[in-house]
Amino acid sequence: MKKLTDAQKLVTKIVMVVTMGALAFGYDTGVIAGALPFMQLPAAQGGLGLTPLTEGLVTSALVLGAAVGSLLCGIVADRLGRRDSLMGLSAIFVIGALGTSQAPTVPVMVLMRAVLGFAVGGASALVPMFISEMAPPGRRGRLVSQNEMMIVTGQLIAYILSALLARFSGAPGIWRIMLLIAAVPACLLGLGLVFVPRSPRWLASRGRADEARHVLELIRSTDTQVHREMVEIRAQVNDDSEQMGWREALGETWIQRLLMVGIGLGFAAQFTGVNAFMYFTPIILRQTGLGTEAALIATIGAGVVAVCATFLGIWMIGRFARRFTLMGGLAGVICAHLGLGATLLLMGGAPSQSVVALGFILLALFFIQMMVSPLYWLLMSELFPMRARGILTGLSVAAQWVFNATVSFLFPVVLHWIGAFTFFAFAVINLMSLVFVARFLPETKGMSLEKLEQYLEDHFSPGDSRATHAGGKPVCYMGTGGR
Repeated sequence: MKKLTDAQKLVTKIVMVVTMGALAFGYDTGVIAGALPFMQLPAAQGGLGLTPLTEGLVTSALVLGAAVGSLLCGIVADRLGRRDSLMGLSAIFVIGALGTSQAPTVPVMVLMRAVLGFAVGGASALVPMFISEMAPPGRRGRLVSQNEMMIVTGQLIAYILSALLARFSGAPGIWRIMLLIAAVPACLLGLGLVFVPRSPRWLASRGRADEARHVLELIRSTDTQVHREMVEIRAQVNDDSEQMGWREALGETWIQRLLMVGIGLGFAAQFTGVNAFMYFTPIILRQTGLGTEAALIATIGAGVVAVCATFLGIWMIGRFARRFTLMGGLAGVICAHLGLGATLLLMGGAPSQSVVALGFILLALFFIQMMVSPLYWLLMSELFPMRARGILTGLSVAAQWVFNATVSFLFPVVLHWIGAFTFFAFAVINLMSLVFVARFLPETKGMSLEKLEQYLEDHFSPGDSRATHAGGKPVCYMGTGGR
């Protein structure tokens, strides 16, 4: 095995620190499943006396806060930098964790969950962006995908710790400990960032080229790599200075089209049903006659599958094209939804229905976490130009959180309304997503961010009806004719 250089080791350490934000993201989104049953208890018994309405408010407050956080933090990151913005978010994570764990009433809990959501949304936008700007082109895919690995790891940790605390502690207020644990990765993020350099691309965009070169000298293995990247960064900064800032950028047709692709990818990622499975697997399985305790154990199984699949996804990203991987994942998700719908529709009353249904749920999660979710976060870190990367990433990720809230809110209602046909509807939506990716998403693998920016500008600019992938295959412009 090839030995890593000091620069490569430093980049790996930077990624480990920064993805503490993704770990906090995952834990905070997963822990609520274990805390809610205890929060439903009356106040006299250590709970908050949640009703179905207030339970929905507590759950959705984080998602809505995340939509706001991803948008505003994208704007702030363009002004203050990626690292310093993440340091601010680490403090907000801690405030949110302390606030939710000590909340005396439902309104305070909803408010603190929204604060926590703001940090979750900000981290979801900034962590992949920061990693992509620090990583060399050849390692960018795998390193950015560590973000997804840490998200699903955080969710799995939340499921396991919640189950253990609930099993071995008789205290009715144990939910407060569950929520307080979220402060641990937040503190690690804030402390670790003190030793992490700023993004060289952001430094160069603020006219601090000497500092940018110094950072590159720390995180690149050879002087040739440093020189080549500095030439590309300076050329891009000079080009961006002529085109002004992000407000002017949003008026350019090619960037508007790119933004539509980013928002479309968020739709595709969320309408795989990933959070319908992560949040509501027990509800689905109870329809097959499975008991509540067994259904909760199955949720831990879903978390294990998500972690294993993400690990395989990181391996795949280093070897296969982005479009190919994403399209393959969507095709697998379609098959899983069709299988799950058929199981619920045709196997009613069969002893093996619960096992088969769980198998298709885990198959869907396997494809999603291996070939869809990691690709989504990676593409969010690659697609957008430097001068507007923060705001464009923020807008796209904010839309993704809105789609998340839409699926999470509608899924139980639709499942109750049309039952098994819910999953046939998911299959149709994912088929549309597959067509969208095949039609509009260009390949991004293997190029520096600066070369990729120029390629995407050529690809999405009005004019010719054709563009060329990095690999030489023709692709369509958005809004133009066929291949």
